[in-house]
Amino acid sequence: MLLPYSSELEISNLSRLFDKMSESYKIFWFRAILDKVAAGKTRLTYDELINQMIADAWYMVSEYKLNLGPSDTLEAAVHHVHQISGLKSSEKKETILKFLENCRDKELLKKKRTLTEQVPYRLQAPFIEAIKGNDWKGPKQLLAERINYEKRLMYYFVQISGLSSQIEMQDDWARYLQENQQIIRGWIQYNLIEYLQRRNPSVPGIVNKLYPPQERKLEKVKKYWRAITEVKPLREIYGFEPLSKTNLSIDHFVPWSYVAHDELWNLHPTTKGINSSKNNNLPDWKTYFSRFCGLEFYSYQLIWKYDKIHVEFEKCQKEHLNSTEALRLYARGHNEAEFTRQLEDLVQPVYQSAQKMGFGRWTL
Repeated sequence: MLLPYSSELEISNLSRLFDKMSESYKIFWFRAILDKVAAGKTRLTYDELINQMIADAWYMVSEYKLNLGPSDTLEAAVHHVHQISGLKSSEKKETILKFLENCRDKELLKKKRTLTEQVPYRLQAPFIEAIKGNDWKGPKQLLAERINYEKRLMYYFVQISGLSSQIEMQDDWARYLQENQQIIRGWIQYNLIEYLQRRNPSVPGIVNKLYPPQERKLEKVKKYWRAITEVKPLREIYGFEPLSKTNLSIDHFVPWSYVAHDELWNLHPTTKGINSSKNNNLPDWKTYFSRFCGLEFYSYQLIWKYDKIHVEFEKCQKEHLNSTEALRLYARGHNEAEFTRQLEDLVQPVYQSAQKMGFGRWTL
């Protein structure tokens, strides 16, 4: 992906910022800088940038359970804040930032300082030829002074004082970032997706896990299950509570925050209260999967028995069945054993993978 050209700036060096990236820090540090510059700020403290990094990584780590690296301090910082704060995994970014700004927890401050040991200096390595190897590991004050002698950098160090250290963006670079921020954000996202895919090779839907979870459009699925309840009384699988038009809620058997899709084979009805209780967890397999299969096969039978239900199913099919395996599952003519085997082949691999990623087990 090419960055916008500039006759005044070394864009070729900018394009190499994330080359050979073994940890996530560089990409989150630069993304935080872009956010601040886009908002009109050019003098930035380490602390506010680290807070921005933690908030940006929050949903990926706490909600979606993505791995940022084998010993990634940013990931560890998110887990620590999640543990001490009581903040939800889907918390608003403004609330996360406010907590971070006021938190004086010693362990968090230690992790913040660790995050500033390398990335503020090493980010601009593509612009700097004079500093190599162990030269990057010297005292930070001396390293900053040495970097400040370089020309045409994106930013320079105003002061070095722990988390109160400051950088100053250069006017021409600040202007370039502001004018081209949409393209640059796309470039950052492209590099972040590539990095996360390397760190999470078995996780689906990485592109949907970079930002806070959005409300899903499941109205067609609701209409499908409501049509079934109008024909036959129905009970949900967790507490056997009767379902009606007013209390019906659609649950992802394997949480959406892992699968990142709304495929019909992973969706089933429950009540709003139970759905809220289950939250972002995996239902216990031994307890609930056979019930889930039974309900899904029951609805499958009704698709081919009642025209009203079939009409609603066809509306769902266009939007919520997107793989050959899923289409094969709902093809006419399966007996219960065939249907159950095919459904298990779809659900079990993603369920087991979600377990390995750290999604908790839940029972009502």
